[in-house]
Amino acid sequence: MAEPSKGPWLDFERPIVDLEEQIRSLEESASTGGVDVQDEVAHLRDKAARLSREIFSGLTPWQRVQLARHARRPTTLDLVDRIFTEQVPLHGDRQFRDDAAIEGMLARLDGHPVLVVGHQKGRDTRSNLRRNFGMAHPEGYRKALRLMELAERFGRPVVTFIDTPGAYPGLGAEERGQAEAIARNLREMADLAVPSIAVVTGEGGSGGALALGVTDRVYMLENAVYSVISPEGCAAILWRDASKGPEAAKAMRLTADDALKLGLIDGIVREPTGGAHRDHAGCAHAIKAQLLDGLAEIGDQDPDTLRDARLSKYLAMGEWSERH
Repeated sequence: MAEPSKGPWLDFERPIVDLEEQIRSLEESASTGGVDVQDEVAHLRDKAARLSREIFSGLTPWQRVQLARHARRPTTLDLVDRIFTEQVPLHGDRQFRDDAAIEGMLARLDGHPVLVVGHQKGRDTRSNLRRNFGMAHPEGYRKALRLMELAERFGRPVVTFIDTPGAYPGLGAEERGQAEAIARNLREMADLAVPSIAVVTGEGGSGGALALGVTDRVYMLENAVYSVISPEGCAAILWRDASKGPEAAKAMRLTADDALKLGLIDGIVREPTGGAHRDHAGCAHAIKAQLLDGLAEIGDQDPDTLRDARLSKYLAMGEWSERH
């Protein structure tokens, strides 16, 4: 669990953090003054655990959006380092440049060779500027596709991690074919001959997320979100007031529970109590278990079976019937 002093913390987390700071203060006093505070510390720890379960079991959609964007939420590389071994980073789209908003590598998952691709955000202002806040340019999506085609050539399953506000909408990105790059990824991922799994770890924003998300299995972390637009963007369009983002988040049905009920994802990966940002190792352990289960389900299927099932999966989304 993260140290309380290593914020920033969200408003609804403050009661938990205050208790943890009391615990830390008592432990420091005991170490310097020789005072026995074990009973009081144990009481406060139990109280903090109960409070954490209570708060995190009743989060609103907007609070989950805040958690999905949390500055300390594990990034793709944070998770990769804890889940995979024998990593061999791969770079560049062979056309324009290497986009730092997308990371890719060959690796092993519990001994099994896989290819990993994911959005990568920064941890501070400097790294976020280099990573463009996880918003990929077209060369980022072309790099991702190049690596997935490499995985197909060598028969390696593909694992993608999704965490982006959306594809970068700047003029240069549009001039270099942002829409075409995303559309090509959607088409080619649908036709991959190898198993594929996506995990939405934070923000799953619009086409920028879908460009890594057309996979055989899609899972979401408990406090991740998946939507066609940000709540603030939705509010700005519907009510001409971006400050109504919390209301929009409630209406958009963008949480993991909503996505599962709507049949848009295949499962939810539960986060450690208090959220993934407080326990990166615990979060990675849960994701690894889900990846292994998912690959066990689809890993032995032949390419035609994979493609047919994948196509059926996505064509079934949004089906409806009119009752007279």
